Amino acid sequence: MHAGLRITAFAAALAATFGTAYGVGKGVDPVVDEPAPARHESHGEAPAAPESGAGHGGHETKPAGGLQISEGGYTLDLRTPGLTAGERSDLSFVIRDDDGRAVTAYRREHDKELHLIVASRDLGTYRHLHPTRAADGTWSIPVELPRAGSYRVFADFTPATKGAENLTLGADLAAAGPFEPQRMPAPNTTAKVHGYDVRLDGVLRPGKERELKLKVSRSGRPVTDLQPYLGAYGHLVALRAGDLAYLHVHPAGEPGDGRTKPGPEISFTATAPSSGTYRLFLDFKHEGKVHTAQFTVRAGVTATVSEATGHEDGTAEHGH
Repeated sequence: MHAGLRITAFAAALAATFGTAYGVGKGVDPVVDEPAPARHESHGEAPAAPESGAGHGGHETKPAGGLQISEGGYTLDLRTPGLTAGERSDLSFVIRDDDGRAVTAYRREHDKELHLIVASRDLGTYRHLHPTRAADGTWSIPVELPRAGSYRVFADFTPATKGAENLTLGADLAAAGPFEPQRMPAPNTTAKVHGYDVRLDGVLRPGKERELKLKVSRSGRPVTDLQPYLGAYGHLVALRAGDLAYLHVHPAGEPGDGRTKPGPEISFTATAPSSGTYRLFLDFKHEGKVHTAQFTVRAGVTATVSEATGHEDGTAEHGH
């Protein structure tokens, strides 16, 4: 994860960058919730996009992350290229430097040395996990993927080397078993997750900063006591359909800074580099549990509550 409110945006080609964030808190570490399955639409090949993005706090722009397996002198060596759907297995990998040596020193960001995202290509399955690192630099964590198909693994980290920048490297992962494509969930501005309702207000505009507000309520009442999770009140990850360009944004302010209040609204400033469909995953913590609300948005299309459809996310998985 990133410190100082930078977006983790890297890798070349398609860039979809979510700019700085402001409002309530900083990134939360996700739980995994799975949207209701439907038929999958083919992605096709995504068009190339200009290098755009934003560092935390709106500094230098960068390409979107997760599209490259190697960048900045570091490589993601995925030791587990395949799993069996429905079975719990260890997922392991190593981050290597230019000399092929395993990296064993990382800068802690949001209480963790490395954050791992696993998402299916159809964006129907999403996991945010925290693997453990052995002394030799090997990271591992038990994972159970619910459906067969193609997945993308994102490793989000910052090496402890002086001057090293935050990176998000990506690699493909296959889950064996009977495969049935899933359709991208329809655009929605309200999501239901474990008894909570989350409303999304705002719109993504290609090349322009826009505000996204997410409001949490339960039983018709605003939730005003969101809890910090990994030093934050809200955490937003966005993946673009087609290429799975990785965008990671944190709201500005930290719990206890005197400026930030614990909900029910979390605000972000976001910039989409191009038109297209995006999946947004918002993580928040309340009453000791982390929940993930999921949205489908189209850049350039205004979200209105009247056109929204909510869906109940069934399963959740925390990475610790």
